[in-house]
Amino acid sequence: MTALHRWSGLVGLLATAMVPLAGQGYRVRLDSRLESVAWRGVAEDSIPATDVIAQPDGGFLTPDGHAARCQGRTCFFYRAGAIQRGVPWVTRADLALWGLGVNGLSARVNVRLAHDLRGEEIVWPAAQPDLLLDEGYLEYARRSITVRAGRQFLLGRLGAYGLDGGRVVLRSSGGWEVGGYAGWGLARGIAVPVTDPALNPLDDFQPRDRQVVAGVEAGWNGSRVDVHAEYRREIDPAVDYFVSERASAALTLRPVSRIRLTSGGTYDLAFGQLGTADVALSWLGQRVAVTVGGRHYRPFFNLWTIWGAFSPVAYQAWHGAVDVTPMPSVTLHARGERYRFEDTETATPTVDVEDRGWRYTTGISWRATPRWTIDAGHQAEFGPGLRPLLMTAGSRSGRRMPSRSARTPRGCGARWNSASTTPR
Repeated sequence: MTALHRWSGLVGLLATAMVPLAGQGYRVRLDSRLESVAWRGVAEDSIPATDVIAQPDGGFLTPDGHAARCQGRTCFFYRAGAIQRGVPWVTRADLALWGLGVNGLSARVNVRLAHDLRGEEIVWPAAQPDLLLDEGYLEYARRSITVRAGRQFLLGRLGAYGLDGGRVVLRSSGGWEVGGYAGWGLARGIAVPVTDPALNPLDDFQPRDRQVVAGVEAGWNGSRVDVHAEYRREIDPAVDYFVSERASAALTLRPVSRIRLTSGGTYDLAFGQLGTADVALSWLGQRVAVTVGGRHYRPFFNLWTIWGAFSPVAYQAWHGAVDVTPMPSVTLHARGERYRFEDTETATPTVDVEDRGWRYTTGISWRATPRWTIDAGHQAEFGPGLRPLLMTAGSRSGRRMPSRSARTPRGCGARWNSASTTPR
């Protein structure tokens, strides 16, 4: 197995300032991160047919053990590619503004600026475009209704999804919520339309028009039970065909104050198969929090992509996490997961396929002062298809990949927050 290690550091600075602005209030958050990264993929190579080693099953291997395919007097194989390096510097600015003359009206803008300090061709994922508007919307929020218009992200069991459009949520005093949204969708993983030139490597498979997205959602929040369901559909307006059609459901139980059971899953109506599902049981103490659970993960692809034709396999995973707070200002974190891929139902006589692995993270958080918080952590992964864990917190997912290359990012960052409020 191949190992991937990453050390990361994070420094957070919180500052509060009071400035009389005739009822207006604002909050600014700046987050700047600099990383030095190095990785290598695979490159095609060839050798004379006289140098390969014939196998009993009819296949061929190079002298150093790479699977080869022969055409005439030449045999082709894939070897480790050249090392590629980058120094991506990413800065985010998040601005929230309220007190705009209408009670309940606010605005939010989230902008990202990226630049590679090496000055070479940018090869690190999501480093383009240089200037990106992640979010930008107006919101009107009251006790019984919330209306939002502009570029926004939907967060839920169906994943983080961006759209340029509107959303309405209605709430009742009994804990019920119903809502809906519609607009033009954004590409997965980056806040640009799927037709953006930044996604040109898709070539002939890239849609020529932006997809139209619409969905409905409903939920109920009780004292011991929370339920939520959502249905979403994406359509390609050029051909009036589905891009995707999915539904999700989630359930949270709190039988006693310190115990929580969460579960949920998604179903892909377009492919007619179960998507990702999980269940977790948590015990939340004053100084110790413990979570154990399992999940079934299946990659999701839109119908316009070619990846769904390869029938990507799902994997099952079991995980556990512990958070310990020995003193009010210090928290220790540890998390581990063991996963195993389902049978691919393919024959690979000359390839030794790894179908399982494990990963873990450890860390410590120290609140040095009310304005300073320092986090440090280490994470490692052992198994097939290694790739970087780019998020310091949140869910992670993966799928089997043919390359055994490993990326090893290292980095640090700082956050600065300023808020100002003046009561009307």
